[in-house]
Amino acid sequence: MTPVGTEPELADRILGGWLGRIAGNMLGKPVEQGDLWTRDRIDRYLRQAAALPLTDYLPEPISEDDGFELRPEWRQCVRGRIHGSCRDDDVDYAILGLDLLETHGFGFSTEQVGDLWLLRLPYLQTFTAERAAYRNLANGLKPPLTATYDNPYQEWIGALIRADIYGWTCPGAPRRAASLARRDAVLSHTGNGVYGAMWAAALIAAAFTASTIREAVDEALAVIPASSRLARTVRRVVSLHDTRMTWEDTLTTVAEETAGLGWIHTIPNAAVLTAGLLYGDGDFTRSITLTVRGGLDTDSNGATAGSVAGVLTGAAAIPDQWTEPLEDTVRSAVFGFDGMRISELAERTVRLAEAATQAEAEGRSAEGRAAVRRGDASLRGA
Repeated sequence: MTPVGTEPELADRILGGWLGRIAGNMLGKPVEQGDLWTRDRIDRYLRQAAALPLTDYLPEPISEDDGFELRPEWRQCVRGRIHGSCRDDDVDYAILGLDLLETHGFGFSTEQVGDLWLLRLPYLQTFTAERAAYRNLANGLKPPLTATYDNPYQEWIGALIRADIYGWTCPGAPRRAASLARRDAVLSHTGNGVYGAMWAAALIAAAFTASTIREAVDEALAVIPASSRLARTVRRVVSLHDTRMTWEDTLTTVAEETAGLGWIHTIPNAAVLTAGLLYGDGDFTRSITLTVRGGLDTDSNGATAGSVAGVLTGAAAIPDQWTEPLEDTVRSAVFGFDGMRISELAERTVRLAEAATQAEAEGRSAEGRAAVRRGDASLRGA
């Protein structure tokens, strides 16, 4: 792996992650309903609007009765109508994670994650596993019971979308990023739901130093159990990509193999995300547009793809059509953060990443000195 680089490069990569996450989320938000907005339906919509290949935010509907009903928020997140980001949980959790690390440091506990949810996050802005865990917290339950009691969503995508901050603050250290993401994820998830968070955090951390997206995917796979269904599914996408199968045929094949899991489950969404990134091959626009066109949880997948691609390329390399409409402004339901500048969020993340990197280096140095002392003692005793 290559070094992370200078402070300006680190800052550009982290800003790229924030901008990419927000832009990818906005791109996918109008069609976020995987049981309705299938891959075929999304492409038919784009074809009707003469927007294939997709190189910008989604076009607005041609007419109100064209048979394509977008999500109600579409008026704030289609091309030509965007003025700052829409509010969305895919961005709220990145902000909440930043607040967590600033408040409690990298030694935070799962209980402190829950406490911050109750303090900062409105209940009605949580969904599926997060809402179940929030309710359990409010009723006095403690982790890990918060993840398992009356929670049928334990392996859905919620923990994965909370993982970015741990990747951004652990540049080039995927195992450390995965460990932090796991501590957060077990508040609400189990099994592949937790592995999804670990994998996503590691993927983002690896993107800082990997020379290719394939290298980052391989590094991320190393942090989760090889026998898990998540690992097997990601490897399956990688193998199909290696055979030079088309993006469309790869997704069709994996969709058949993951049928029945539901459109918000971690496994099929990780497949769509992996395919978008591999076939995007490091190009920011192609990575997020292929990922969103893949369907399922489009705004979550677009956000994570944007985060990975933004870190890989850096903010300066993201085309203007994605960043200028955001107007350096983020909307958020997290108390105290609505209307903040995206650049400020990135600057605060850089400070955390630098602190974590310095602490890691000091820890290695201390271990080295201890090893020398042990060696000296051993020699004296010989």
